[in-house]
Amino acid sequence: MTVATVYSKVVVTGGFAVGKTAFVAAASEIEPLTTEAEITVEAGAKPTTTMALDFGRVTLDEGAALYLFGTPGQPRFWFMWDDIVRGAIGAVVLVDEARPAESLAAVDHFERFGVPFVVAVDRSQGVGAHTVDEVRAALRLLPVVPVVHCDVRERGAVRDVLTDLVEHATRRWSPASEQGPS
Repeated sequence: MTVATVYSKVVVTGGFAVGKTAFVAAASEIEPLTTEAEITVEAGAKPTTTMALDFGRVTLDEGAALYLFGTPGQPRFWFMWDDIVRGAIGAVVLVDEARPAESLAAVDHFERFGVPFVVAVDRSQGVGAHTVDEVRAALRLLPVVPVVHCDVRERGAVRDVLTDLVEHATRRWSPASEQGPS
């Protein structure tokens, strides 16, 4: 008997230049769709930015696959987040350890929409300066929100984050769950 694959939508978001495109590319088993364009204003070392979204697909097991939608991180593109989040089972909020406050808007957005999310602190730069508790406090997260560290360039680390999200969303959406928005 063939098991039908269930596809679920996951949003990957966070502040500007936090690694959303790298996260989607690391996870995706297909060539990811990206909408990178050159930045016309000086923005540090990053020469491009996402103009619409990134898209990828990852199969977690025989019966579950995820469509990944990476959002643009610049505030001028946040108006698109409302449309991108529709139908999502959950979200990954990426955080740059050096700039955790830049992901506050994403946290607020998913809390307001009641969408389950996990916070993934990018360790691709090898900083490791903040503990999970410090990140949790900086983002004013509820205790039920999972906070994990990962390297957004490593397929295994990214898949672990996605697995954590699916497990969290399953608990959050379960009929027996009494948890608040997370």
